[in-house]
Amino acid sequence: MTKPKPKDENPLISIMLNVVIPVVILTYLSKDKYLGPVWGLVVALILPIGYGIHTLVKERRADFVSIIGIISVLLTGVFGILKLPPQWIAVKEAAIPLIIGLAIIISLKTPYPLIKKILMSEKLFNVPLLHEKLREQGNEAKFEKRLVGLTWGFASSMFLSSALNYTLAKIILKSEPGSEAFAAEIGKMTGLSYIVVMLPSMTVMILVLMALIKTLTHLTGLKLDDLLAAHLQEASSSEK
Repeated sequence: MTKPKPKDENPLISIMLNVVIPVVILTYLSKDKYLGPVWGLVVALILPIGYGIHTLVKERRADFVSIIGIISVLLTGVFGILKLPPQWIAVKEAAIPLIIGLAIIISLKTPYPLIKKILMSEKLFNVPLLHEKLREQGNEAKFEKRLVGLTWGFASSMFLSSALNYTLAKIILKSEPGSEAFAAEIGKMTGLSYIVVMLPSMTVMILVLMALIKTLTHLTGLKLDDLLAAHLQEASSSEK
C-alpha cells in the first residue's frame, strides 16, 4: 500500500505568513496606540516561526535551510526585544546566507554534499533513474566534477544574498531600537528584501538549475521530461 503523496506547500499562504502579515503588523500595528513596538515585533515574528516549525513537523524531517531560517527570525526578535544596535541585525542578516553558502562548499568534502540535497531533490528529478543512466554512460566521475562548479555557482547566490542583506539593513535601520520607527523599519526591510535580495539571488539559482539540467541531459542521454519526477511528468503531460 503506497503512502499518500503529501500536499505541496501553498506558496500564497507561505508569502502571506512569512512576509505580508508580518510587514503589516510591523508597519502599522507596532505603534504605541496598538501593540507597541516590542509586542508588535513579537506578534509579527510568531507567524513565520510557527509556520516554519509546522512545516518541519509536517515534513517529519529536519531541513538544514529551514532550521537556519527559523533561527534567523528568532534572532531578529531577540535582537529587537533586547534593543541591540541595528549593526547587530545587519551582521545577522549577512551571516545567515553566508553560513549557508560556506556550509554548501564545505559539504563537498563530505560523503553528503548539500548541493545534492538542494538541487538533486526527488521532488524535482527521478533521482534513481539519473544515477542508473550516469552509471550506464560511464559519466559518474564527470558529473561529480561538474557538480563542484555548480556548487560554487549556487553558493555564489548565497554570498550575493549576504552582501545585499547587509547593505539593505545598513541603509534602512537608522532609528533607536525598541521605538515605533525601528519596528516600522524592520517591516520595510522585510518587505524590500524579497525584491532587492530575493530576485537577484533567485536569478542566479535559476541559472544554476538550468546548467544542472543541461549537464544531466548531456551526461545521461535523457530528455528533460524523462529527468523529471513522476508527479512533474504527469503535470507536464496533462498540460499538453
